[in-house]
Amino acid sequence: MTQTNEEKLSLADGRLPVYAANPYALYQRLRENDPVYWDERANSWVLTRYADVAPALRDARFSASGFMEDISWIPDDMRPMLEPPIRALTRQMLFMDPPDHTRLRGLVARAFTPRVVEGLRPAIKQIASDLLDHAQAQGHMELIRDYAFPLPAIVIATMLGVPPEDRDQLNAWSESFGALLDGSNLSMENAFLALHGVSEFIAYFRQIIHQRRNAPRDDLLQAMINAEEQGDTLSEEELLGNCVLIMAAGHGTTLHLIGNGTLALLRNPRQLQQLKAEPALMPSAVAELLRYDSPVQMTSRRAKEDMQIGNKHISEGQEVTMCTGAANHDPAQFSDPDRLRLNRPENRHLSFGLGIHFCLGAPLARLESEIAFHTLLRRFPNLRLASEEVAWESSLVFRGLKQLPVLLD
Repeated sequence: MTQTNEEKLSLADGRLPVYAANPYALYQRLRENDPVYWDERANSWVLTRYADVAPALRDARFSASGFMEDISWIPDDMRPMLEPPIRALTRQMLFMDPPDHTRLRGLVARAFTPRVVEGLRPAIKQIASDLLDHAQAQGHMELIRDYAFPLPAIVIATMLGVPPEDRDQLNAWSESFGALLDGSNLSMENAFLALHGVSEFIAYFRQIIHQRRNAPRDDLLQAMINAEEQGDTLSEEELLGNCVLIMAAGHGTTLHLIGNGTLALLRNPRQLQQLKAEPALMPSAVAELLRYDSPVQMTSRRAKEDMQIGNKHISEGQEVTMCTGAANHDPAQFSDPDRLRLNRPENRHLSFGLGIHFCLGAPLARLESEIAFHTLLRRFPNLRLASEEVAWESSLVFRGLKQLPVLLD
């Protein structure tokens, strides 16, 4: 039987220019063609329907482990250099199942309780204000570089206890880590470059940890070091790998939320005016901006046993890609899903995931974003796009802008 063009669709088509600016059109085609779809090019099942993605995220029959388990592609002479960072990455809680995931998450979660996060409010407000003071003095702003990136980067660096002035280098290393996570378009050369960047990232934390053993401080990094020294709570690889994860995830996704959200607001002036008129709408607005153009578009799991999803048989060991970006635009769950509605009721978006891997930093991301949007719109009520043309980062997993020049008055 000859395949139709629809049957040949793939998530990889998200890199095509026609879908780069609007992947949700591709997700709609995939969902309408087959919501539980074997993607030959991705070598994975792809779920695009909310009714399938939400329960799959909670399903204990799926495993998050397996990231970079196969290193047979690395030349023998490079393994002594690259195997240590790879081992550290595989010990991140992002790629763990219980009981190791439970142990690690319980340790780190203490730094992200609602009480601790709320205590950061004054500092976040001050950082946002200082950044906008600088932009106002300049008379213009490239929002990603000047605001959306430094705000969460400074906050998470401060929480971890690393110098905020290192944020540009930390961001470059975080991008190397993100490239490995995305993985779908990496050449061999770029994979080696990304691994080299992660190696430097880990070496950076190893040096800081060495310094901390002689000069302890009161912060998240010190709490993790103390746990590692107890022996049975955190191994050295877990300590290093999760330092990388917290630093990279702690600013990268919030950066994209602020950038994507600002673009969405400026392109929907009626919704923007409503938010300006009703500041109390901000928590609902952030939830809708998360749903409307999520910083993380998908995640993958491996089936631990044979199972059925819809009318399809999933075999043990097969990969399943849970497309949260598609689920967030499923008309069966969200009425008029491609329309921005800041007061959308019952907004059970999946942008932070569900289940045991629900985003640990979600309360912090919400707070940072609420403050970022409120401060930006209050300071620059006439904020507008410098150009309608925008460029998106080339990634299927992460969605964010390369730049967003804006006019302040």
